[in-house]
Amino acid sequence: MKGRHVMIVAGEASGDMHGARLVEAMSLLRPGLRFSGLGGRELAAAGVELLCDASKIAVVGITEVFSHLGDILAARKALIKRMRADRPALLILIDYPDFNLLLAAAAKKLGIPVFYYISPQVWAWRSGRVKKIGRLTDRMAVILPFEQDFYARRGVTVDFVGHPLKDTVRPESLSSRADFFRAHDLDVAPDCRVVGLLPGSRAKEIRSLLPDFLAAAELLTTEDKSRNWLFLLPRASTVSQELLWENGLALHQNRLNIRVVDDDRYALMAACDAAAAASGTVTLELAILGVPAVAAYRVSPWTYRIGRLLVRHLRHFSLVNLIARREVIPELLQNQVSPAALAAKLRQLIDDAGCRRETLRGLAEVTEMLGPPGCAERAAVLALSCMTS
Repeated sequence: MKGRHVMIVAGEASGDMHGARLVEAMSLLRPGLRFSGLGGRELAAAGVELLCDASKIAVVGITEVFSHLGDILAARKALIKRMRADRPALLILIDYPDFNLLLAAAAKKLGIPVFYYISPQVWAWRSGRVKKIGRLTDRMAVILPFEQDFYARRGVTVDFVGHPLKDTVRPESLSSRADFFRAHDLDVAPDCRVVGLLPGSRAKEIRSLLPDFLAAAELLTTEDKSRNWLFLLPRASTVSQELLWENGLALHQNRLNIRVVDDDRYALMAACDAAAAASGTVTLELAILGVPAVAAYRVSPWTYRIGRLLVRHLRHFSLVNLIARREVIPELLQNQVSPAALAAKLRQLIDDAGCRRETLRGLAEVTEMLGPPGCAERAAVLALSCMTS
């Protein structure tokens, strides 16, 4: 049984989800594998013995890291202890570089092969880590198409396996727009314009973006009173109703035709004519669903100043535009994020036929570049090829 043990480490919620799909794919290809490691509910549900809870170490920012340093060090110690006591045939690391690269170094000393799944954003900042990753890992699978060329130019070979979203966002499997409206008791006129407001799933994002998103929605309705408007606001499980209420919903609730929806997130997004979205994975989800969007990004002035010093070479910040290497969707950064600018961009995406057609064409190109479904299966084959037995 010693050679059938695999350790997997995912320090964040997205890594927990993608890691679970990888575990399931590996188990189908090689029944009898047993998994241990660090993760959350998704990995636990996939049958992984959790030695540490990822929620205790999934922190962002220097202050937060120091306040959780005890948990971080304890997690690292527990994982290395298990490596020594029950040496795995493979260590799988998912993103989360500062923690995972220390584990990779420990694994190499013990002669344990390392498979890195989902690259850290070394293409954005701290690119010097590329050579370290190449030295400490036996194989790496990346999920963004430009990452393979990025690593190759620096002398490191990696495998592009496609993007996991191509398996989870399946437009053909969603209910129709009309069915979505019926399921949520929405009486929508044929000429109604439906706009999604997607300010993110973290409290900081909600506080930073939702007030402007709602104010932009009000501008759209007041500047074009002849048209029916519906605004859809999906609420993630991590976001309380109170948080939405405190950050603009109470003010705009009676001024807008707006509905907060707790489920059917992808069907909601697909039902929209356009969306305002926090920059991040959601812009790729909208791209796959063929929904034009405005990407917005705002952080504290101090964080932004530091970020600009570290990330000076990127022309775009949204994943859609980074993959396309041109502006497919409009981006609003920092002080550019305003109700007037958001409303203007949304109106253009909805009413300017030429702009909308060109945006949809770009979204289709990006979706194609993400590769076919089956990302986890392809990554599983690579991972199994690295195992010692």
